Amino acid sequence: MAAVTILAVGRLKRGPETELVSRYQTRLKRLKTSLREFPERQSKSREGVDLLAALPGNSFVIALDEHGDDMASAEFASLLGDRLDQGQVLSFIIGGSDGLADEVRQRADRVIRFGRLTWPHQLVRGLLMEQIYRAETILLGHPYHRV
Repeated sequence: MAAVTILAVGRLKRGPETELVSRYQTRLKRLKTSLREFPERQSKSREGVDLLAALPGNSFVIALDEHGDDMASAEFASLLGDRLDQGQVLSFIIGGSDGLADEVRQRADRVIRFGRLTWPHQLVRGLLMEQIYRAETILLGHPYHRV
């Protein structure tokens, strides 16, 4: 079983965003994914300290940031598969409403974005969970991902 951790600033409340995250989390078979939430602070820097302190050892860190690289789903799946095959823990970081601290972006092994649009940080969790699920189906040869 592969270890994937999502570290996110802010707490999801009951509602459609939480249901979306839960739906994809329960579908995952190989890429078991945990979500840790951190309180929003008065500064991105303080949030960054919290996030970086919580990273599991030997993590390959992927930060989600509006200034990150675009990535196709198949490329994303390949990145995840390669890192997991090397025995690394995958850690995704989602900042709060003000984004990520510079220290978090500097620590990240990859910085990616979900397109050029700006997404609410609460909604990004559901988008990320769906992409992790899509990556798993690509890696397993399941027909969920259609091209």
